[in-house]
Amino acid sequence: MVVQSPPVAAVFPPSLIITLSQSVQVFHVTNLDGNKLTDDNIINCIEQSAIHSRRSKSTDGMTALELTGTDRVGLLSEVFTVLSDLNCNVVESKVWTHNGRIAALIHLKDCDSGNPIEDSQQIDKIEGRLRNVLKGDNDIRSAKTSVSLTITHTERRHHQIMFADRDYDRTPIIKTSGQCTPLLSIQNCLEKEYSVVNIQVKDRPKLLFDVVCTLTDMQYVVFHTTINTTEDGAYLEFFIRHIDGTPISPEAEKQRVIMCLRAAIERRASEGVRLELFEPDKPGLLADVTRTFRENAINVTQAEISTTEGMALNIFYVTDAIGNHVDSRVVDSVMYRIGSDYLRVKEPPLILMYSQKADNDEQNTSGLGVAVMVSLGSLLRRNLYNLGLIKSFS
Repeated sequence: MVVQSPPVAAVFPPSLIITLSQSVQVFHVTNLDGNKLTDDNIINCIEQSAIHSRRSKSTDGMTALELTGTDRVGLLSEVFTVLSDLNCNVVESKVWTHNGRIAALIHLKDCDSGNPIEDSQQIDKIEGRLRNVLKGDNDIRSAKTSVSLTITHTERRHHQIMFADRDYDRTPIIKTSGQCTPLLSIQNCLEKEYSVVNIQVKDRPKLLFDVVCTLTDMQYVVFHTTINTTEDGAYLEFFIRHIDGTPISPEAEKQRVIMCLRAAIERRASEGVRLELFEPDKPGLLADVTRTFRENAINVTQAEISTTEGMALNIFYVTDAIGNHVDSRVVDSVMYRIGSDYLRVKEPPLILMYSQKADNDEQNTSGLGVAVMVSLGSLLRRNLYNLGLIKSFS
């Protein structure tokens, strides 16, 4: 995939080419299995999304809650139990965890009427109960609940919530084994007043979205981007400036940008076993399912909840209590209790499995880092040359 790339010859796998003429952006895209997109509905959706920023229609008119706090095993179960006890039906939700913190956006309605919850006393009661759950025994100051009035894209809002919570500057409580750490560097082209951000990381969906949203929310403007994906990972290069036109100058600022971008990439990392629940929706369903997880010492690292036409489609990424892979016997036990017709283990798509062997080879980490910086440096010089910013990149 290339965005505003210089005219360098390249060979791409079979893919759909999307061109946005107003800003001269070209995207080579595939589906999650690495195949060319052929579904006209998906293509039309991409084209419309490129023109108009849209949010989920299913959440229009719903009450939106934002939650942040210290993550722990069973926390999500307690949250959904409280909502069930207070007669709230969760229509849609996304939950991210990172560096021991949890951020959740929950769209809900009243179980009886099916309407948004607008009574101020009821809202205060919901917020108060959830705040007590989030505080636990040791999170008195940083646990937060609020009713959101924002119309920001849900996933971008997640980045903003966790950024405001300073998850990038916290020590992880649970570190998932085998987690891939992105490699980043920042160099300045002072003559042209650009800062160049180089990133190498395992490729995955929405990687570009996460990086660009974070740069934008940190008040940087992206002037040029090159992205190259291979079986070894994704290589991203961004030419950026402050909104006032100046590059990143102090070393402390460079380190903060690196920390924030690393956090943005890691937040969505789908670590653990992916469990998919497809079942007719009913009151208390989420409370029952997550209670089963808690009773089996399963920790939910990421969740995506949706309800369509009376059917619940819930996706959970889970680890054991200390962040390791869940024992298959525990997964089998949970599936038996919930129902194997409803809860299933979903294998990751092929595009997410390219770098699995390299990710688990911790002995080569140091050498890889050196090689990556050399590679990114060469990419930087080549693009500076093609942009006319230097005379030679040889």
